[in-house]
Amino acid sequence: MLHIASTRERPNSQSETEREVSVEPLCESALTGIFEISRVLTAPCRLEVTLAKVVDLLQSFVQMRHGIVSLFDDEGMPDIAVGAGWSEGSDERYRMHLPRKAIDQIVATDTPLIAENVAVEPAFSAADLQVLGATDSMLVSFIGVPIRIDPKVVGTLTVDRIRDDRSSQLLDYDARLLGMIANLVGQTVKLHRLFACDRERLMVEKDRLHKQLSELRQPARERKKVPIHGIIGDSPALRGLLEKIAVVAKSNSTVLLRGESGTGKELVAKAIHELSLRAKRPFIKLNCAALPETVLESELFGHEKGAFTGAFSARKGRFELADKGTLFLDEIGEISAPFQAKLLRVLQEQEFERVGSNQTIKVDVRVIAATNRNLEEAVARSEFRADLYYRISVVPLMLPTLRERRSDIPLLASEFLKNFNSENCRTLSFEASAIDVLMNCGFPGNVRELENCIQRTATLAAGPSIMRNDFACCHGQCLSAMLWKSTSDEMTVQPAPTMPMPASPVTPVTKADAPLPPVGSELASLGPPGTVLVSGAKIADRERVIAAMEKSGWVQAKAARLLGLTPRQIGYALRKYGIEIKRF
Repeated sequence: MLHIASTRERPNSQSETEREVSVEPLCESALTGIFEISRVLTAPCRLEVTLAKVVDLLQSFVQMRHGIVSLFDDEGMPDIAVGAGWSEGSDERYRMHLPRKAIDQIVATDTPLIAENVAVEPAFSAADLQVLGATDSMLVSFIGVPIRIDPKVVGTLTVDRIRDDRSSQLLDYDARLLGMIANLVGQTVKLHRLFACDRERLMVEKDRLHKQLSELRQPARERKKVPIHGIIGDSPALRGLLEKIAVVAKSNSTVLLRGESGTGKELVAKAIHELSLRAKRPFIKLNCAALPETVLESELFGHEKGAFTGAFSARKGRFELADKGTLFLDEIGEISAPFQAKLLRVLQEQEFERVGSNQTIKVDVRVIAATNRNLEEAVARSEFRADLYYRISVVPLMLPTLRERRSDIPLLASEFLKNFNSENCRTLSFEASAIDVLMNCGFPGNVRELENCIQRTATLAAGPSIMRNDFACCHGQCLSAMLWKSTSDEMTVQPAPTMPMPASPVTPVTKADAPLPPVGSELASLGPPGTVLVSGAKIADRERVIAAMEKSGWVQAKAARLLGLTPRQIGYALRKYGIEIKRF
């Protein structure tokens, strides 16, 4: 240092030389201090503890009375205030030593604030002077520098000290030194905040994955279900449908409901509407198969006064009534070819004209169509327009048959009986044998057929509960069963009065020692799959097969020997009559 000074212009006084020489030990002390501070800042530790250690080291080579690191959150509110000797819950004690007006100026201007005497600086209010303990007899100096994360000021590093000749000489030097340390602190705060954000994101992701894993580990019956009014059951097939309904309902896409008659297509359409954003808007429905083409056009598009005979006033059509809502078109596969073209235009353009008018009306309608026809075959036979098929089959949903959800039969039957009891002031219940009859029935008419069966049986039931003997199928008197089992034109349904009736009351075959048909009976004529039972086969044959299976412990080979059939023929009989094999 002395050698460097000799090459410069000779100082004017001895005091300047002494000041120049005294800087050398300060630089060495500062370099050592900054090195130790950098080690502290890079050590893994809680942010508050790290900043407190920085202030502890800082006071070893910078003259100060109080040193405070103050940080703000993303909204600019005080978040952390630490100093030498910081401990948990002591932030408020350090905030009391912060001159608020001066801190605000540093943050607002993003520049250091250096005050040799705070009492004469306009940046300090009277409250700030009181906080710093500045009086006429005690002069206080102050240095404050901003802490930045990139261009944003996120805090301050401040020191205050009692003013003397030495401290006044080092104000600028100490300000530059504090600025360097503030930059190091800013980088550390940035890393801590990034780590905290990543940790929070990982914790959220962990919670989400843990929740999904918990749901997957739950039994199927305990998983969260989609509550839909009117749709009853808990079978896997139905749960899969309900999950799809919940997803489809969130969009405005056109939906085509496919499935056999009686599977509940109207209920599903209403469920989609009620779970959608259009739930508070109208849900309009129309059965397209119930009306001729001219009436159907008026029903859907509306008509003007005098458009045709009997049109005494203008009337809105279903499309207008369903504006901003949902329109359900049932049996859409039954509409005529000319009307298919008119319907296609409305679905594509969402606009139409009333019958007898040339004014175009625009609407916002979500269309849900339903059919039990094979539309693909109808398109191949040119009975249904291919362009209309693609327009309505945007999101096809296949409704499961009752045969695919047999475990729902007891739940559905109980609900139907409950409704019957409520409407007719009765208290009927099911016996176990009655549920067995329902579980063994094919129900080709699906839920609608099951509901009709329950109402019919409950109406005719004489006792307080429904038993096996109360069902018409147990007496060979179920017209519905005979209708569905007629797979060819060779078998026709006879009117009820001419149906063969037993000479005496028939006791259902439920015991193992029940009489079995002799060899050569109608059961012995069972053929391979796809063939029809010989003419005259009765529902009672089904009961004989069940009796043989029960007597043989549900072993098909033994039951075949009892009936004089081959194992293959007994297998055909079980499938033909829809008999489920019991497992023991």
